[in-house]
Amino acid sequence: MRLLGMMSGTSADGIDVALVRISGAPPSLSVKFEGHHHVRFPARVRAAILRLANGGATSTAEISQLNFLLGEEFAAAALAACKRWRVPLRRIGLIGSHGQTIFHQGVAARFLGAPSVASTLQIGEPSIIAARTGVATIADFRPGDMAAGGQGAPLVPFVDYLLYRDSKLGRVALNLGGIANVTVIPLSARPEDVFAFDTGPGNMIIDALVERSTGRRLSYDRDARIALRGQVIRPLLETMLRSAYLRLPPPKTAGREQFGLEYADELIAWARRRRARTEDLVRTATIFTALSIADAFRRFIFSRVRVNELIVAGGGTKNPLLMAQLRAALPGIEIVPSSRFGVPAEAKEALAFAVLAYETFHARANNLPSATGAKRAAILGKMVQGHAH
Repeated sequence: MRLLGMMSGTSADGIDVALVRISGAPPSLSVKFEGHHHVRFPARVRAAILRLANGGATSTAEISQLNFLLGEEFAAAALAACKRWRVPLRRIGLIGSHGQTIFHQGVAARFLGAPSVASTLQIGEPSIIAARTGVATIADFRPGDMAAGGQGAPLVPFVDYLLYRDSKLGRVALNLGGIANVTVIPLSARPEDVFAFDTGPGNMIIDALVERSTGRRLSYDRDARIALRGQVIRPLLETMLRSAYLRLPPPKTAGREQFGLEYADELIAWARRRRARTEDLVRTATIFTALSIADAFRRFIFSRVRVNELIVAGGGTKNPLLMAQLRAALPGIEIVPSSRFGVPAEAKEALAFAVLAYETFHARANNLPSATGAKRAAILGKMVQGHAH
């Protein structure tokens, strides 16, 4: 089957579309990556997503309207990708769309008198995607895991396990998106041996600081140019490394609630009070990101697994300072880009949702309870049929 996988992450910079050919069934699933296409969100749409994701919705109408508008954006991205690859839509058997997360609370808390409510909300209406493309679309993957007692994240470890398990090497797959997350795959791992969690921020804090300090002229620190002009602010770095999140044992998930705009604004206020320069702040956030990942290895991984290889994907792989600091902080581990396995770093998560959709379509469980904390395996996602033929 040929599928499209679609993803927009916490940085909300746009939609990644992956073209994937899949056959067979686990454990001998054959996954062949065929193409990647990225579509940037219009600036107004991105601003609306980030405002909603940071708790700034002015009304339920805004959430509802944005859900349908993003459905159109995802559908347009699928159409543009197929046009670019010259693949007719009738050749696409299925679309797997993660949508855009605007709220995620993986850990249950009291709500309206109920003792424990956890919830998640991804928007980008799949009915619109299916209607515009004519292709059956599977979306809304996270709630199925949460209904089974999991945190609804991370979901990509299911795919990491299928792609990267090895009889001779202990591997960790690291995704450097807005949030950084790891999948730990011991050598000759069975599904229950795999564990995964969010280590903390990926690009999220760096991006927010750059956006705030340039009045949205820049949305990220291209090639770490800003950070490379700065110096680390030691006392601030030490304070950041005392973050309570870093000490929480897995399974755990992080997001804007911990490391979003509020966090960035606190850093900016701290810097203003001490007259610190923007480039020093961005450098400190970049080093913190790398050290928070290395800290997770020391606290939660090295005592359980011998790690030979770290396979990296996501936008953060393009930040040379972040990658250099990671190498320095994790000596003795070979750091390998996911492109060496035939999947470009920026397409990895989109590809993962194609694989998850393929498994949903075949009515096979596609969560990894050891990664999400779910009480049982579950079939994730909801399907909207394409055009009737």
